[in-house]
Amino acid sequence: MAVRHQLIKRSRDDVWAVLSDRELYADWVAGTQSSHGGEGDWPAEGSSLEYTIGIGSLSLAGRTTVRQEERPSHLALEVDSGRLGTARIDIEIKPWGENSLVIVDEHPLTGPGGVLHNVALDAVLQLRHRRMLSRLAEVVEQRSPERPGQDAHTGQDGQDGQGARGGRDA
Repeated sequence: MAVRHQLIKRSRDDVWAVLSDRELYADWVAGTQSSHGGEGDWPAEGSSLEYTIGIGSLSLAGRTTVRQEERPSHLALEVDSGRLGTARIDIEIKPWGENSLVIVDEHPLTGPGGVLHNVALDAVLQLRHRRMLSRLAEVVEQRSPERPGQDAHTGQDGQDGQGARGGRDA
């Protein structure tokens, strides 16, 4: 399994707001050129979105379906990339002080990735996750305003190093 984590300097609600916007999917999912349409009220269980991935001059359409949703802490997706097969992607969002720790766990289910799943494929997934989580952090941090009193460069609160209590629960 390919498991990777990223500290995002915003609240779980801010992270969830990005994950729950189907129009932003292509902004943070590595390799995705566009996301559109789908069924249901994303990210409710059973809802889906359609996407296009691009590799060089080739493009491939796919569908992502929500398998589990626990706002604002957990989102489990099944990604169906047609001939490339399906994968389970589990996203967990944990409060980390005033910030969020996002953990992604991906496992191929069917297709070439499911059949050939090995350490080498996990290494490729690790590289993809590094890029994807970095992009997610950028989207969340750019989209969500900073909390009052938070330093723009360090993400730390307050002037006295003790942090300010802003009435926001993690």
